[in-house]
Amino acid sequence: MLKKTFSSMLLMLLAGGLNSVVAADVKGSADHQLLGRFPGAEIRHYLAKDYDAAYLPAAKIDDRKAPGALLELEGKVTSISYRIPGERSALEVFRNYEKALQQAGFETLFTCHGPKTCGTDMMSFIALEDRVRPNSFGDAVFGSPSERIVLARRSDDAGEAHVFLHVVEDTSNNRTYLYQQIIEGTELALDEVKVLQADELQTMLERQGFVAVPGIYFDTAKAQIKPESSGALAEMAKLLESKGDLKVYVVGHTDNQGSLDTNLALSQSRAHAVVEALRASYSIDAARMKAKGVASFSPVASNAQETGRARNRRVELVVQ
Repeated sequence: MLKKTFSSMLLMLLAGGLNSVVAADVKGSADHQLLGRFPGAEIRHYLAKDYDAAYLPAAKIDDRKAPGALLELEGKVTSISYRIPGERSALEVFRNYEKALQQAGFETLFTCHGPKTCGTDMMSFIALEDRVRPNSFGDAVFGSPSERIVLARRSDDAGEAHVFLHVVEDTSNNRTYLYQQIIEGTELALDEVKVLQADELQTMLERQGFVAVPGIYFDTAKAQIKPESSGALAEMAKLLESKGDLKVYVVGHTDNQGSLDTNLALSQSRAHAVVEALRASYSIDAARMKAKGVASFSPVASNAQETGRARNRRVELVVQ
């Protein structure tokens, strides 16, 4: 069970403004104003740059020389490495932060646990490549099954912020390490639009009951699927072929531009187009899929800016 006192404290810290300093903290360091520390944690390494680039893994990494999808960001970058007493497990630390991020309005972009879902080379990439964690930061524990990662994003009137957390236990030294990187700024681009593989779609469905499927494209105000959507459709089909008992809602979402009635009809038509494409091109039984359009009723970002509206225009799979 999560410790309510810590979750409540984290929510207060996530709301902004409250920092703490521990005597053992490295000189010149401080908690980030968006995200507080776990009780008993000490800052071992700290680096803040007013403007820099950051590259964060958005999928599992089995080969650090070919990491796949990386989220490329620019903005204010703050990197903090915490050391936490060993009576606090990596799972306890991770669950508290995960809950606090969720309640503070952050959207989870990627999460994993251990080599199976994080990839066999994730730890090496983070620790050695100097693309995620600076080389000067220590406390690497390789091959630990306790490794947990979350990449999350929040977009509101104050701007966009990304949080990357990497938690791992060092049982030989009876301590837990937390690496935290926060980027405040604007997303540039993925190396290429990441098409989630069938096993990744399945993992997300099992974990949270729904998954947004990137790579499904429509022209503005139209419901015809564009040809470049074929990769994402193929992975959806692989998932449904491999899980013969899986039934899903295919849910279309829009932004809030235009009338509600128009967007309801458009989102329904787009969801139906995906169902029809899976039936006609991949022989998926239409009885296993129900198309639902919900217009702008379930946004994941503010519709005040185009960056948020683009995220809200999406197709999701939801377990029936």
